[in-house]
Amino acid sequence: MSHGPVEAPKTFGMMAEFDDHQRLLKAASAAHAAGYRKMDAYTPYPIHGLSEALGQAPTKISALVLCGGVAGCIGGFALMSWITLIAYPMNVAGKPMYSWPAYIPITFETTVLSAALTAVVGMIALNGLPQPYHPVFNVERFKRASQDRFFLCIEAADPKYDTVATREFLGKHSAEVMEVDA
Repeated sequence: MSHGPVEAPKTFGMMAEFDDHQRLLKAASAAHAAGYRKMDAYTPYPIHGLSEALGQAPTKISALVLCGGVAGCIGGFALMSWITLIAYPMNVAGKPMYSWPAYIPITFETTVLSAALTAVVGMIALNGLPQPYHPVFNVERFKRASQDRFFLCIEAADPKYDTVATREFLGKHSAEVMEVDA
């Protein structure tokens, strides 16, 4: 029983494997200088300067955490003010109704809580997680990316991508080059 012609798998991109992080850095810098923009690197540990070599923009997480912390600070202070002045006004030991120094511990705690939650949720959202599947998982050797190998993947969606030219470009950097199926 025939179900029609079998289509060849679409190519996600071209991946190069390196055994040294210095060669990965050089290849990433060269790829960015050559005009490739849709690429990513996979390493077993963080490498200083890799994001700059890939041409990645600075992360927005610090601005998000600052906004979350400020919102938590204002929210905590407003909550304490509302409680003591409007919802449950109570004169304790002749102290003024608006005794803001007593609000500091709660304000601090809501600031930290809000900033921490913003950091976690922001990091997950900006990283596009959860991502249970990615085309690079189709490459058998990619398992070593979490052990001792370094990978640079140039996506086929890149305007400069050409299968032959990209393979030759990556091959110039002493790397084993392989195609990644989508």
